[in-house]
Amino acid sequence: MTDTASKDLPAHAGRARVALVTGAGRRIGREIALGMARAGWDIAVHYRASQAEAEEAVHAIRALGRRAVALHADLADEHAVRALPRETVHLLGGLDCIVNNASLFEYDKPADFSPSLLAAHMQCNLAAPLLLAQELHALVPEGGQAVVVNLLDQKLYNLNPDFLSYTLSKSALLTATTMLAQALAPKLRVVGVAPGITMVSGDQTEDGFAQAHAVTPLGRSSTPQDIVDAVCYAANARALTGATLLVDGGQHLVPLQRDVMFLTK
Repeated sequence: MTDTASKDLPAHAGRARVALVTGAGRRIGREIALGMARAGWDIAVHYRASQAEAEEAVHAIRALGRRAVALHADLADEHAVRALPRETVHLLGGLDCIVNNASLFEYDKPADFSPSLLAAHMQCNLAAPLLLAQELHALVPEGGQAVVVNLLDQKLYNLNPDFLSYTLSKSALLTATTMLAQALAPKLRVVGVAPGITMVSGDQTEDGFAQAHAVTPLGRSSTPQDIVDAVCYAANARALTGATLLVDGGQHLVPLQRDVMFLTK
């Protein structure tokens, strides 16, 4: 990989905008990558273990007429994380947006709390986005601007004790979204997008998902397209920073004692 200094970062004029989407081989990350490609972005598809899915996503993006590359990195590896933005610049000629979609999402509750599981969640869900923002800020030339979009969760506004370590890590990322927006402006805008239940998770059944998805004031939670639309808006809205868009059909307005994914009959 060529080491590209910030002064060598290509100007936005005359090239397509480039986004790095973490965890873009599967599920919501794949939908975000394809949605941004349809909106005119070239895409770096990050993956950890889903190489075949990432390569398929790259082919799908190229079929849309956009450039795309697959980049491997374990988000628990600091060196690999720091290399991702520069590798994107090297391969695609620039980097205008990082979407921190990849998340560790393992179940625990206060009664079975483990420091090691919390540390693993913090490394993937907090430290990696912070490192990526730091590296992107270093790449943006004076007078330029890029954006970081952090995928959060509506449950941060409607707490329950399920998924303790995950929730703590995402709570920290929500706070970091504000602090990074303060510290890294004007070179970086930093925006959060907080979905509701969007896709079947874990051992949830299709019927259970449908029931949980409907428990909102609007009668439905977020769809993958809703998340894509919100990310594309955040990436384009030049006056938006330090804010989080709740895209959940109002799910955060309905108090629950358990995580919404457990609302099955």
